Amino acid sequence: MVKKSLMYISLCLILLCVSCNSEKKEKAEEASFNVTSPLIKDTLIDKDYVAQIRSINHIELRAQEKGYIQSIYVDEGQFVQKGQLLFKIMPNLYESDVNRAKAEAKYAEIEYQNTKSLSDKDIVAPQEMAMAKARYEKAKAELASTNTHLGFTEIRAPFTGIVGRLHVRKGSLVDDGELITELSDNSKMWVYFNVPEAEYLNQMSDRKTNDPMHVRLRMANGKEFSQDGIVETIESDFNNETGNIAYRATFPNPKGLLRFGETGNIVITSPYANALLIPQKATFEVLEKKYVYVVDKNNTVKAREIKVAAELPHIYVVSSGLNKEDRILLEGLRKVQNNQKIVNKYLKPEQIMSNLDLYSE
Repeated sequence: MVKKSLMYISLCLILLCVSCNSEKKEKAEEASFNVTSPLIKDTLIDKDYVAQIRSINHIELRAQEKGYIQSIYVDEGQFVQKGQLLFKIMPNLYESDVNRAKAEAKYAEIEYQNTKSLSDKDIVAPQEMAMAKARYEKAKAELASTNTHLGFTEIRAPFTGIVGRLHVRKGSLVDDGELITELSDNSKMWVYFNVPEAEYLNQMSDRKTNDPMHVRLRMANGKEFSQDGIVETIESDFNNETGNIAYRATFPNPKGLLRFGETGNIVITSPYANALLIPQKATFEVLEKKYVYVVDKNNTVKAREIKVAAELPHIYVVSSGLNKEDRILLEGLRKVQNNQKIVNKYLKPEQIMSNLDLYSE
């Protein structure tokens, strides 16, 4: 008796589930879905490229002589003028060398003058006169050399710029060639970015004149830099490993906002004729591929892969997978299944595109 009761209850539950699923399927088939078509329109496409920002002139300042750092006249991040004294290496040894060379040069000069006086009276041979002159010239050269070495104990700014990190402190012993700091001229900035081969060919073929290419810079905080840049240099060779070619854009930096080593994105705006536009919300992803539901003449939805050429706010520019006559499911993508027949209402693409902010989910 108990077994029969359990079997009866199980049968009732099965029938109830079948009935519920049947009702859901009927409701899904009876629900009306909005569909639309791609919009064909000329538009402007912004393309972003990862960029590295560099100073127009960025150098390392290194010690040219060995010695102890006697004085530091600047601080990290300080703006300095061309020729300004930055560091001084203890010059005592080099000063003594200069004094010795001065004395030797003076002695050689006196010897030369005396020999010349005697030579004028034909008292000494011409060879002796030549030797005295040679010793004098050698002494002057050695004096100039020691003065040069003494000058190397003073490290001055070779151009106007900003001092980088200090790698030494007062009293540090530095060797010849040791790094002391960096100096950056940030009056203009060079921004490097890589462009794929296909996009490079499109950009070059679309140019009507030899006017420079203007670009914009989107900084790391998402804001656009106030100054436009100009592409001044394109490298001669493509990178065979990446298929890219390097561009260099120059940006004026009057307020010094940009610094060496920053990152950002170069933005290039290009015209796109007869672009095929669809709402982003009409798409879904499967394994990083984008799909839409196309509604055929029998009102059956079929998933179709598309290729996206560019992205605008709420809009995709489709490069392949659709044509302007196709009808696509606009909303309710999670409520239907592939090959399901639906009741639908067609909305003009112009109406949809003008109200995407309003209709976006």
